[in-house]
Amino acid sequence: MNDLYVLYRGPLASCNYDCPYCPFAKRVDPPALLRQDRADLLRFVEWAAATTDRRLSVLFTPWGEGLTRSWYREAIVRLSHLPHVARVSIQTNLSARTGWLAAADPRVAALWTTYHPGQVTRARFLDKCRELDALGVGYSVGVVGLPAHYEEAAGLRSALPAHVYMWVNAAEGHVYTPAEEARWTALDPRFGDSVRPHASLGLPCRAGEDAISVLGDGTVRRCHFIQTPIGNLYDGSWRAGLRPRACTNALCDCHIGYVHLQPLKLRDVYAGGLLERIPSAWPSPP
Repeated sequence: MNDLYVLYRGPLASCNYDCPYCPFAKRVDPPALLRQDRADLLRFVEWAAATTDRRLSVLFTPWGEGLTRSWYREAIVRLSHLPHVARVSIQTNLSARTGWLAAADPRVAALWTTYHPGQVTRARFLDKCRELDALGVGYSVGVVGLPAHYEEAAGLRSALPAHVYMWVNAAEGHVYTPAEEARWTALDPRFGDSVRPHASLGLPCRAGEDAISVLGDGTVRRCHFIQTPIGNLYDGSWRAGLRPRACTNALCDCHIGYVHLQPLKLRDVYAGGLLERIPSAWPSPP
């Protein structure tokens, strides 16, 4: 069965955090938009349930915080029990309750979590991580590599169990000195993947071949960063749109994009943990 990696992003853009580096901080979606987001997500889940000729891996990448909404929790539980779904994950600040994951298949459901200093205490975030450990749900933990976040990030890494991978995203617009890069790399051995944008123009990329980006209305794009549609999920035209392609952007500076850039060979690095951002060799040998 052929694999298909699907990044889904509906119209939801509301978040309960007000991080200064995020344009969607403390945004409140009107009721009509929330109803649309729910309807779109339910339609997507029905499509996933019916698409049994592909082994699906689904990552929800909402602009806002999805797990405060019941329909995202319900979608993850349902998808985790479909036999042709290999993985279902979501990017989350981990502020919502976690008990609902007891109804999901822990072999399939996983979380891509981010710690935001200033929005939640380290102790409270670690409590949530312990809840995930008790549920047997896999997860990664990440931070944005802002200079002001370093001490909190270092404290978090020390407190996390060794089996939990902590990634660091380079802060947008920040140029790292060699010393800064070295100390962030000490926390995340893969920090070098994020610290500088990757030249990508003309390079082969699996986005648009076996990885796609899907909007709430079913529009299918190669990835989140190339706007040209290649089909629609619900009329079946996405199938004819899949083929090997070279990147048309000069640079790729986001993990969910460059992980599919073939010369980087990052799919080999992450393998079964591709969507939740966990390297297959983690924890690293001593």
